[in-house]
Amino acid sequence: MRRRRAALPTLLVGSIVLGAVLTSTPASAAASHTANTSSASSLAALGTGVPAATAGEACTPGTVVFAPEAPPALALLGAEEANRVATGKGIVVAVVDSGIDAANPHLAGVVIGGVDLVGDGERADGLSDTTGHGTAIAGQIAAQPVAGSGVVGLAPDARLLSVRVFRSDQQQDKDKGFGPTPQRIADGIHWAADNGADIINVSMSQTNDSPDLRAAVEHAAAVGALVVASGGNRASDPDAKDGARYPAAYEQVLGVSAADASGRANDASIHGPQVGVTAPGMNVLSAALGGGDCVFASDAPASSFATGYASAAAALVAEAHPEDPPAGWAYRLTATALRDDADRRDDINGWGFIQPFAAIELLPDETTRGPVSPYFDTTESAARPPAAAVDPDHGASPFLLTREAALFTTIGGATLLGVLGILIVLRRRRDQPAVDPVEVEREGGLLSVPGPASGDGTVG
Repeated sequence: MRRRRAALPTLLVGSIVLGAVLTSTPASAAASHTANTSSASSLAALGTGVPAATAGEACTPGTVVFAPEAPPALALLGAEEANRVATGKGIVVAVVDSGIDAANPHLAGVVIGGVDLVGDGERADGLSDTTGHGTAIAGQIAAQPVAGSGVVGLAPDARLLSVRVFRSDQQQDKDKGFGPTPQRIADGIHWAADNGADIINVSMSQTNDSPDLRAAVEHAAAVGALVVASGGNRASDPDAKDGARYPAAYEQVLGVSAADASGRANDASIHGPQVGVTAPGMNVLSAALGGGDCVFASDAPASSFATGYASAAAALVAEAHPEDPPAGWAYRLTATALRDDADRRDDINGWGFIQPFAAIELLPDETTRGPVSPYFDTTESAARPPAAAVDPDHGASPFLLTREAALFTTIGGATLLGVLGILIVLRRRRDQPAVDPVEVEREGGLLSVPGPASGDGTVG
């Protein structure tokens, strides 16, 4: 039986652009968006040791080339530690995308169903992919080990649904009606929610609000599914301005921006209120169309692939906390994300770089810093004491006080020494024997006779 979870509130949605950029040189409709790096430098940058000629073929559909190293993003995400406590077992992730090439050995037995909503003559079950985009996302989430390859998914025990909603984002496919549209994405989310998905990956974004898309997201939340969506990728539209992107900007959705090797988003991603977290989105090593491995997004971070890793992280959290509503899974990822200021998000990095293990281990309470909690009222935990005002005219300078104190001590000390000196002189005068002036004169010791003692005890 599917878990039913509480629904979440809503936010904003219109004209679709792919959230990722696959920038290989177009050669055919099948190969044009297969990979971002069909070059020797791509795999060599990861230290694969693959010969240049072979590496150049690695991202060509139908050419099976494996990279022996693990995806570098897994180390950044602490996958080894996270997978000790969760692997995505029992969680279903729907990939609403260009389809999944289930023939890739990394994905054998992982894709448990799907649907084609494009109507371009491909398989009705959605288990085909003409661009490689959806296949790469699937590999990030749940790729299985294959001899000779280091590629594995962040949530290797999760199971996938292939929800095919576009053929490609090329103009020729758009003109035929096979490109991504708001309505098909909405239909894909709705289908995924109704067919057992716990996490729904949407590596796409659009600039305008759409009632159908909003309704689909609300429906997914109502039946217990979390939508994880791209916050937008500038390379898909170089002239795009920063601002809200949908469905990422809806309140029920976890919006994702792409981090570079430093762990921060840059201008390759669209900035705006839709950004909830960041995840690795550059030099993504994953499953390729036609059966091998490929490095994607080597030129710039792509939010599509960041979304894939965020969806996988959400699957780990969902496995570890099946009692939580979708809002709880998203909260755990945002509250524990790495950021400079625990109490503040921004439109570039959101709440920060996801940390799956920390999200799993979080024990939220009233003192948890960061985003609004679905469990507790945490408004007080984020309230800081006001900064102390510095008034240069308020009170005497501590240096002035020190100088005055020193002066007072000096004067007081001198006075005390003077008094002591007088007392000593008086005591010595008192202890001396009386002098006979006649005798003194007779001995020639004095020229004059001393007069009477003065008032201060001295001899005059």
